[in-house]
Amino acid sequence: MEEKDYSIGSLVASFLLGGIVGAGIAILLAPQSGRETREKIKEYAESVKEKAAESVQKAKSVFEDKKSVLTAAVEAGKEAYKKEANKQS
Repeated sequence: MEEKDYSIGSLVASFLLGGIVGAGIAILLAPQSGRETREKIKEYAESVKEKAAESVQKAKSVFEDKKSVLTAAVEAGKEAYKKEANKQS
C-alpha cells in the first residue's frame, strides 16, 4: 500500500463532510414535494452511513496491518538486542 502524507482519520472526516455538504445542496436544489425530499434524504443518509462504516472498517484494517508490522519489528529488535547482549557477556 502506498504511503500518503495524510491520515486515515482525515480521509474519513473529509468523506463525511463531503457527504453532508452534498446532501445539503441536494435538499436545497430538489424540485420535489416535501415527502419525496424527506424520502430521498433518508435514502441518502443511509447510503452515507454505509459508506462511512466501510471507510471505518478499511481504516481499522490498515491499522491492524500496520500494528502487526510494528509488533514484528519490535520483536525483531528485542531479539537482536538479546543476541548482542549475549555476545558481550
